[in-house]
Amino acid sequence: MTRMQRSALLAVLLVAGGNVIAEDTVRYVRYAHEDTVSYGVQEGDTIRQLSAAPYLGGTTTGVSVALADVQLLAPAEPSKVFAVGYNYDSHRGDRVLPPHPPIFLKLPTTIIGPGADIVYPDGATDVHYEAELVVVIGKTASKVSVEDASDYIFGITAGNDVSERNWQANDLQWFRGKATDTFGPLGPAIVTGLDYKNLLVQSRLNGKVMQSQSTRDHIHDIDAIVSFISQTSTLYPGDVIYTGTPGSTSAMQPGDIIEIEVEGVGVLRNQIAR
Repeated sequence: MTRMQRSALLAVLLVAGGNVIAEDTVRYVRYAHEDTVSYGVQEGDTIRQLSAAPYLGGTTTGVSVALADVQLLAPAEPSKVFAVGYNYDSHRGDRVLPPHPPIFLKLPTTIIGPGADIVYPDGATDVHYEAELVVVIGKTASKVSVEDASDYIFGITAGNDVSERNWQANDLQWFRGKATDTFGPLGPAIVTGLDYKNLLVQSRLNGKVMQSQSTRDHIHDIDAIVSFISQTSTLYPGDVIYTGTPGSTSAMQPGDIIEIEVEGVGVLRNQIAR
């Protein structure tokens, strides 16, 4: 299939939630190939290498590689990792509706890519998945308005806000419960051109659908989240924001396979390992 044919197909392609993927949708990946880590534009089964991260203005180098020959990595390298709690009524339960997005921090060391193992840490007893749409920042954002927030969003990807519930409930802060190494799977690609306010988010544990809800049901929409964070913390290109998980979650065990799918982005698949 030629590039023109692929563009025509994308213009009419319906994805899981019934939304149309716009013709100008672009997929950006980060990958390892022959001991070199690069960013690239994914077009079907081919990746065109970029000179730098796309959110840093990377341009094509003229080098291409087959998707089958690379290892996909987390598609962003954030300096900061933010996350939003209780952003769906289906997950909030009887907690008081927060007047602004309830933000917490994960760490860059939580970030792993598709196919990497989520390590079940020593002493953990109740490790859960959380399927989320993740925002990738495209330019420095400080004290931006809700109306301007979309100008600072480069694209979106899928994420898993892995959480140890006992640590989350009993520690002074959510440091261990949310920010343990490997607790932030991300990928498989950053996609631009999607309507991030109306995308289906799903999780599947060992093939069984566990969560399924649209981002149109966010309590605090993504523009409001970006604006709120930027009032006190400067966001830089490549920083990421996990925007909240729907419904209820359950415990995972070593050997389990967890898949997170965001409409138009694809499937983020990881295994739980000791």
